[in-house]
Amino acid sequence: MRPPGTGSDGVGGPAGGAADGLGEDAAVAELAAKVLGGDRRALARAISLVEDSSAGGAALLRELYPHTGRAAMYGFTGPPGAGKSTLIGALTKARRAAGRTVGVLSIDPSSPFTKGAVLGDRIRLSEHFLDPGVFIRSMANRGALGGLSEAALQASLVLDASGREEIFIETVGVGQAEIDIIDHADTVVLVLMPGSGDSVQALKAGVMEIPDVIVVNKADHPLTDTLVREIRGVLSLGSERRDEGWTVPILKTVAADGSGVPQLAEKLEAHRAHIVAAGQLELRRRRNLRSEVLALAAARMRRQLEARLQGDPEFERLLDEVTGRRLDPASAARTLVGDTAAPEPPASPAAAACEE
Repeated sequence: MRPPGTGSDGVGGPAGGAADGLGEDAAVAELAAKVLGGDRRALARAISLVEDSSAGGAALLRELYPHTGRAAMYGFTGPPGAGKSTLIGALTKARRAAGRTVGVLSIDPSSPFTKGAVLGDRIRLSEHFLDPGVFIRSMANRGALGGLSEAALQASLVLDASGREEIFIETVGVGQAEIDIIDHADTVVLVLMPGSGDSVQALKAGVMEIPDVIVVNKADHPLTDTLVREIRGVLSLGSERRDEGWTVPILKTVAADGSGVPQLAEKLEAHRAHIVAAGQLELRRRRNLRSEVLALAAARMRRQLEARLQGDPEFERLLDEVTGRRLDPASAARTLVGDTAAPEPPASPAAAACEE
């Protein structure tokens, strides 16, 4: 397992050491220039700094952010074992043959004890390790819910600034409601596999509302056509799509031998052309960045609150009241934030569907 704070390629190093090396504006500017020039070692170090939430990483993002927004962001999600990594590997090969440069962010689940991760998705992408036109980075999700690491969007911005034309973001295996990928990608691909109970669960709610393209991988399975019929039935009964002008295609692939991958590449290009022509790309990205700003603000406020309450006798008294069942947790939380009248935000359609 990779301990927290260590670059997956061995370049990054702990957060403290990296930040110390970027104490001066000149050092930040130098690293940013190398990233913008496509230097692979600088890119690996930059993502390590961002992932570790270091001071150097924040300064670096400020330098790089004006140079982002050019890459096409594709998100791949679905249940464990559906073949997302293998599919991304096959798609990367096809896009490289078309002359495109590619960045891959693969999110792996973290140990609840060590917070490290077995970055196994890299194994399925090993044929691209020596290709200078491909940069692959595995990241631990560090317990974040929703299938993604908290630093995923910021890492994708670093890849974007480095000149990668297409970025593939792979979530950890998800179930019915882990839909964070919708806030990170321009186009969302849901990967399912036939003969799996997890796929049937995924059909129920939540995750079925977000894909722009659906892929039935491992399509040499005898139950492939059955799953395709089930997907069509669910889509026909679903709520109004977020993109009325686009019909979600259902594609069959066998990623292990490349079958159906060229057709997937065509559909990804077609969807991107559609959202650009319809003026939806900027709207999606505005939504994504809004979610990122709110998430970062919430995380910072939580850290500040935890630091303020550390050793606070009044907080300990409040906990005693909750532990003694004299005060409920929700009332205790309202006491902490001093907000007794704030209305609950309306539930999203996906969340409402998941509660049914």
